[in-house]
Amino acid sequence: MIPKRIAQRIAQFLLDKKAEDVMIMNLRKVTDMTYYFVVCTANSATHSKALARELEEKMGVPWHLEGYSHGHWILLDYIDVVAHVFLKDTREYYGLETLWGDVPTEKME
Repeated sequence: MIPKRIAQRIAQFLLDKKAEDVMIMNLRKVTDMTYYFVVCTANSATHSKALARELEEKMGVPWHLEGYSHGHWILLDYIDVVAHVFLKDTREYYGLETLWGDVPTEKME
């Protein structure tokens, strides 16, 4: 499947589970590590874990998973697309949108 379509599907699955501030970041021109980040905010650690479980159910087991036990920042690596599920404070602290501020970004609704 085309990486852009994978990112859009992940974003839609997150929105369907009430994730907030869902963004797709196109990293193609700035790094070789992945094509897209999908970033979202969860309301609680329980919500972030539910979002991660939803992605695993819909997308399959990721190549790499980090942060599930605490739920503050869960990273699901699907190779061409990496999903980041943050709690609000954690997302603001790490500022991926600022760190990768020069990449095209699409807000999903």
